[in-house]
Amino acid sequence: MKNIFKKHFEGKGGINQLFAIALPMVVSQSCDTVMMFTDRLFLSRLSPLHMSSAMSGGLTSFMLTTFFFGLTGYTTALVAQYYGSCQREKCTIAANQAVLISILSYPFMLSLVPVGMWLFKISGQSHEQIATAGSYFKILMYGSVLSVLRNSLNCFFSGIGKTRVVMVSSIVTMCVNVAANYVLIFGKAGFPALGIEGAAIGTVFSNFCGFTVILSAYIIFGFSHIEFAFKKSLHFSRKVMFKLFRFGYPGGIEFFLNLLAFDLLVLMFQSYGTAVAASVTIAFNWDMVSFVPLIGINIGVTSLAGRFTGSMEPELVKRSAYSGLKLTVIYGSLIILLYSFLPKLFVSVFLANSADSADIFPLAVFMLRMVAIYVIADGCNLVFSGALRGAGDTFWTMIISVFFHWLLVAETFVLVKIIKINPEITWTAFVFTIPMVATAFFIRFKTEKWKDIKVMEADNKCD
Repeated sequence: MKNIFKKHFEGKGGINQLFAIALPMVVSQSCDTVMMFTDRLFLSRLSPLHMSSAMSGGLTSFMLTTFFFGLTGYTTALVAQYYGSCQREKCTIAANQAVLISILSYPFMLSLVPVGMWLFKISGQSHEQIATAGSYFKILMYGSVLSVLRNSLNCFFSGIGKTRVVMVSSIVTMCVNVAANYVLIFGKAGFPALGIEGAAIGTVFSNFCGFTVILSAYIIFGFSHIEFAFKKSLHFSRKVMFKLFRFGYPGGIEFFLNLLAFDLLVLMFQSYGTAVAASVTIAFNWDMVSFVPLIGINIGVTSLAGRFTGSMEPELVKRSAYSGLKLTVIYGSLIILLYSFLPKLFVSVFLANSADSADIFPLAVFMLRMVAIYVIADGCNLVFSGALRGAGDTFWTMIISVFFHWLLVAETFVLVKIIKINPEITWTAFVFTIPMVATAFFIRFKTEKWKDIKVMEADNKCD
């Protein structure tokens, strides 16, 4: 028994090391999820229309900024590789290049506001839903730079394994968000009731607070750890910027195209009508909740894979990935039991005061039960794609992910717009495509072609 425990849990790349990095990120991602979850929960008390509009408006806003999230997101792997190769002074240089990208991207993100409004119009939604989703979307876009900046600095701390700092920033963001949204949506503490616009304003304000915390931590950490050479890192580095773009742009394109595909999927489901839109929103809300620990595992695997790639230990990259897989199976099995046997309890949370619950409830229960089918497959996607990204195999990760996301769009378009089949069958087709993605990532990882990719310079500074 002791040998089995040591084999799976102890040492570099084992479950213990992965869990130590992943747990704070699970808490951090949980905070972000609570923010979105409570937004939609509060707005569901106004109407199902407000709840589903928050989902489509928020998702469209996020989709239009995802290229920069994906591009700067490679900072985690790049910092981890510099950290693993003992080039600590380049960790802060990489983070500062990501910050520079975030600031320069803001005008471009604002220019995409008309594109988002156009997407609402062509999706076939009602005029009322377009108006409510549009007002939520525009406010989030005005505050988008704060989210990208916060993500850039989060990646630095994730890359060096100090994920507790990210956790603290996320907890502050969540607490401010929940309080501000409650006050602004319902008009408490002397503030006017702003409804869905209040939810968006509260979200932007909370991101500002979270960014302030992570920026303060970054500056203090930089000055207190001399090996990171913080003062000398505050400049443009052509070499590091090129490396960030070279290996980060596939992640940016992948993130954007995947979120665009997912956004179109949601909009097509919402074109069935208000009842289906509300049902899909409820199912995806709980899917988002179950997804959170998997994102933490993904970040942990990416960080360790980057670190062991930098230190030239490919066998430990493999061990880290399989440790992530074991955690995914354990966690996914629990979620399967909950969503399979208690879906009515979860759905009822969003329908307490809805007059339309008779139309929404049975479909939402069906969709949530189906979510249980693909939880472990989704986890496998994140584990092996995280390991591949950490090792620098970002191009083929992009190809696999984008191909299957747009396959989902194509099949959903045919079923919804051409065949015009019922939403239950369309949802079933969506669910059973997910395991195909997991299989493709696993096959790519097993080929071990990621071992031939060189991100770091040949001279390794570690002893």
